[in-house]
Amino acid sequence: MSTRGEQAMQVLSKFGELAWFKLPVERNPTYGYLQMPYMGWRYTSPREGVAELIEDAVRALPTQVDWTLDRTRRNWVLVPTRALREAQGLANPAFSDVVHSINFQDQEFCLKALADFKLIIQHLRQIPIPEE
Repeated sequence: MSTRGEQAMQVLSKFGELAWFKLPVERNPTYGYLQMPYMGWRYTSPREGVAELIEDAVRALPTQVDWTLDRTRRNWVLVPTRALREAQGLANPAFSDVVHSINFQDQEFCLKALADFKLIIQHLRQIPIPEE
């Protein structure tokens, strides 16, 4: 796993025990283009208020693109809102096609989202761990 992935897992782990985690690599391994970051995870047993804490933290940042914490499914996904809007939600089988299209056609967007992602992880690292 990349250093970026390890840092993200470490940050999310402070809010609860992770049962599952996924973060695509920063660059396409075959063609080398940047890839839009989005992060999926599931807590073994989510603490009360953690989702709202993460949402508020992300919302408070001066990001270059809009972000959404999607909790409509079993796994939580922090994703640029554009991808959700263009795919009409995570449940749409075309979601991965939309992500691929953004990656391939809009490197500027990917660059902005990657910068945001670093900022989000740094900010979440600074948030105090909530009391049990």
